[in-house]
Amino acid sequence: MTNTLSRPSELAIAGFHALSDPLRLEVIELLRERELCVCDLREAMGISPSKLSFHLKTLKEAQLVKAKQEGRWIYYSLNLPQFVVLEQYLAEFRRYSPILPTRTCRDE
Repeated sequence: MTNTLSRPSELAIAGFHALSDPLRLEVIELLRERELCVCDLREAMGISPSKLSFHLKTLKEAQLVKAKQEGRWIYYSLNLPQFVVLEQYLAEFRRYSPILPTRTCRDE
């Protein structure tokens, strides 16, 4: 009997793509401790507003971060349920994938 892995959803694909960039990972790390406004993120990262906006948009589209507006500021926080979706997808590899022997190269 062979176990098959489920195909990643579009949201999972977007999540892994979002996590593939070092600047977006830096945003995630900053948000691990607490909710931050855009101004705090920009100051901590030392990048231009347009660059930060692009990366935050990617993280929001992947539903890895949530945004809420308070007055003129937008505050960002992690959307932990989406991280659980990614974690569960990866857990399937650990749980159901057979461990394959390492291939060795033959000298020709």
